[in-house]
Amino acid sequence: MKLNYGIATLYNPPIVPDAIQRFLFEHAPVRGEIVHLEETWRTVLAHQAYPPCVRALLGEMMAAAALLTATLKFGGTLIMQIQGTGPLSLVVVECTSRHRMRATAKWSAVPESGTLAELVGSGRFGITLDPGAGRSSYQSIVAIEGETIAAALEQYMLRSEQIDTRLWLSADERRAAGLLLQKLPEREGNDADAWRRAITIASTLSADEIIAHDAPELLRRLYSTEDIRVFAARQVQFHCSCSRERVAAMLRMLGQEEVRSIIAERGTVDVNCEFCSHRYSFTPGDVTSLFPMAQATPSSATRH
Repeated sequence: MKLNYGIATLYNPPIVPDAIQRFLFEHAPVRGEIVHLEETWRTVLAHQAYPPCVRALLGEMMAAAALLTATLKFGGTLIMQIQGTGPLSLVVVECTSRHRMRATAKWSAVPESGTLAELVGSGRFGITLDPGAGRSSYQSIVAIEGETIAAALEQYMLRSEQIDTRLWLSADERRAAGLLLQKLPEREGNDADAWRRAITIASTLSADEIIAHDAPELLRRLYSTEDIRVFAARQVQFHCSCSRERVAAMLRMLGQEEVRSIIAERGTVDVNCEFCSHRYSFTPGDVTSLFPMAQATPSSATRH
């Protein structure tokens, strides 16, 4: 097998930790992405002790968000959000077009295991594309069907984007990883059987193998008889976009009366970021600056 990197063919390409690796079948209408998250994933886990089934689902959603963002041609942020009526009440994963990620989840009494539907209940799974800079965002709803995040997203891509997509996702306490394959339009001379062959071979992967092997090794194991072009790896990093200014804006939306009642009760208003656990504290003086009193306009007196 040859892994073609530009003009040169490399058999020992450099490994980039926390990276997305794009590849393309040279003579077949198939493209793919492979992602591995280590430091990014461990940073997310450091902020909260997730039960195993919540951790697995959150890691799979992070891998999926990174893979889908890599296939989109846009500048901004992809946001995946599940709001559940079941034991898992909230999952939020954000990935920017620059491959910066953050994620969090909330749960009640979560069972040891369960399908996606069992964990979420009759919840809502939304995907938002936020271009930022005050421009309008676009949101789609993903049907919560199938037993896994991968199955739900495969149906979403087929129905909303008309792109035949397959996903293999996995996560444990040290790594979150995933493989994406997409079928491209067929051209004259393409290997018409390549798509079926590619997904059949990929389906032999175990969850442990997806996590354990980096992208070049996975490609060697899967497609040893194929001619694969591999593109430069793109690094992924944890990044939280929270800031004191954003928290202040949230407090203004909450309203002066509510914020001042918290000050009266507790002395300060303390807000912890759910993504990175950073604490923002606002004193009575800070709150006064958030809600400046409108200067009274003196009434005009009539002289007789």
